Amino acid sequence: MDGVHDMGGRQGFGVIRYAPNASVFHAEWERRANALYGLAVRHGIFNMDEYRHAIERMSPYHYMSASYYERTLTSLATLLVEKGVTTREELEKLAKGAFPLAGPSAAGRSNLPDRQQFKPGDRVRVRNEFFAGHIRMPAYIRGKQGVVVRETPAYPFPDAHAHGIQAEDEPTYDVAFRTEDLWPNASDSAQVHVGVFQSYLQKED
Repeated sequence: MDGVHDMGGRQGFGVIRYAPNASVFHAEWERRANALYGLAVRHGIFNMDEYRHAIERMSPYHYMSASYYERTLTSLATLLVEKGVTTREELEKLAKGAFPLAGPSAAGRSNLPDRQQFKPGDRVRVRNEFFAGHIRMPAYIRGKQGVVVRETPAYPFPDAHAHGIQAEDEPTYDVAFRTEDLWPNASDSAQVHVGVFQSYLQKED
């Protein structure tokens, strides 16, 4: 889905700040939220694609103003409510106030029925598609050409896996893109490698 979460390749956010020795957690609640999320996945309450999609469904203001673990907590709480483990009322009672959750999900989709096999050296183009559900296709590669470098092991197709739809596992391909093709007249000459699911690609003559 297109949303504020898809920030790859975007400009205007300034220099990325980082601290080499920063702590993983800055408060005890962050450690607990992370542990509960891992426990829920381990017990099969939801999967990683459902978790990512619940974060994508946060309102733009909430997403942009939330910290990393606030997003984790919002996704966790949203999915636990949707799965019937708890209720919003129970969460708000514990929080002694409003407990914001992510918005509703859209419908998913299954694998592309006529997807193609690729090999290293093949020229490919990313399908220029727009989809309301969960998708692992960064917007900045949509419609762009690249070259397959290698194939990785198969994984559940995220567009289906995030929505509880049965679908076949499929590989991702390490595709090399020229920066000049991704951002014409706006970048130094280099290559960007992206793991792209099979259903997102088509062979380029």
